[in-house]
Amino acid sequence: MAAARAGAAARRLCHAAAAAQPPRLKKLALHPPKSVEVQFADGSTFHLSAEFLRVYSPAADSKIRSIAGEKVIFGRRHVGIMSAESIGNYGVRILFDDLHKTGIFTWDYLHHLGSNKFSLSRNYIRTLRKHGLSRDPQRRK
Repeated sequence: MAAARAGAAARRLCHAAAAAQPPRLKKLALHPPKSVEVQFADGSTFHLSAEFLRVYSPAADSKIRSIAGEKVIFGRRHVGIMSAESIGNYGVRILFDDLHKTGIFTWDYLHHLGSNKFSLSRNYIRTLRKHGLSRDPQRRK
């Protein structure tokens, strides 16, 4: 009886894990310098701007400002995409014109960004305002 319950619990966990996986990537199209379009097998399509992708790059970067322990990327309104390179069959590395290129955007992460684009963008703007920063690049002296 205990074995049957354990088997049923394992099947539920496997089913839940399978259901939690994002859809399979169907198409990735670069629209340099300003955006990337990703389309998934479930029919969802997302247009992600270069600025949005740069701000949410999954890599640590020396150009990130840490304010009170919070990492804040600012001044990237006009950043562009120069190129992209496929990383296996699970992601893409994007080269931005500010020479940032260390982040690998997995298909799962791109789906997450697209699915949450509006709330992530809103949070980004709030964080900039909170710290008195701007999306615009700093002027050179």
